[in-house]
Amino acid sequence: MKLGFVSAILPDLSLDEVVTFASETGFDCVELMCWPKGKAERRYAGVTHIDVADFDAEAAAAVKALVADAGVQISGLGYYPNALSPNPEEAAVAISHIKRLIKAAELLDVDVVNTFIGRDWTKSVDENWPRFKEVWPPLIAFAEEQHVRIGIENCPMLFTDDEWPGGKNLAHAPAIWRRMFEEIPSESFGLNYDPSHLVWQQMDYIKPLWAFADRLFHVHAKDARVDQNRLDEVGVLANPSEFHTPKLPGLGDINWGRFFSVLGSIGYDGPVCIEVEDRAYEASLESRKDALRQSARYLKQFMP
Repeated sequence: MKLGFVSAILPDLSLDEVVTFASETGFDCVELMCWPKGKAERRYAGVTHIDVADFDAEAAAAVKALVADAGVQISGLGYYPNALSPNPEEAAVAISHIKRLIKAAELLDVDVVNTFIGRDWTKSVDENWPRFKEVWPPLIAFAEEQHVRIGIENCPMLFTDDEWPGGKNLAHAPAIWRRMFEEIPSESFGLNYDPSHLVWQQMDYIKPLWAFADRLFHVHAKDARVDQNRLDEVGVLANPSEFHTPKLPGLGDINWGRFFSVLGSIGYDGPVCIEVEDRAYEASLESRKDALRQSARYLKQFMP
């Protein structure tokens, strides 16, 4: 396995600075954020460490030289929009930019692009399905042509009132993943698996490792702490931010020893990228760097 981090937590650093920090801190890889240039619409979004808008072979060669000199790999290119948004303009921008990431990944010899499926949060899974069937088969076919895999993160995107009640990412549970993969049985279609999102949904975060072993393209290492007393008060139908808190690995409810034990048993040897969304560590750039250092120290005890 390769230990890395998600670059979204370092928006104030350039690509060169991110890669240098990764190298000096002993990370193997980085998932680089590739949002379109512009204002972020939510926390941890809008970060652009590679601008893929007009990305060409010359730009790819420069990036490849940079990471090679640092001895760091690119675990994947990341962009997490809502490609099934009920706003046609928003959906069109997302779909178009995902294609740009796929093209850039092919030029960079990076085999994974990480993203969300998207969702109209006001509609059920079944009501979203026709739109899923319209948007995603062509995107996966395009990725196949470029020899790139798509890793779908399992975050429900249900943290704020404007995402209520369904969340803005369809792919939040194993039953839906099975349906997705039956609909699009492509070896280029898989998961960017984050166990923390199953914790606050009151789900087993280990079982999917066994069930979807051949679909694990990328892993995010983020923890979550559920406040049971608060959950007892507000219930699972409340806004999830009312009863759970994202934490650094080791500071929440995940048993990381068990998690890595199963990753090893299923033969996973890909990237495990720390995703920092712990507000207790966001006071400054240095504290965010410390969050990555602390998380790395903790996780390395479980990694071969």
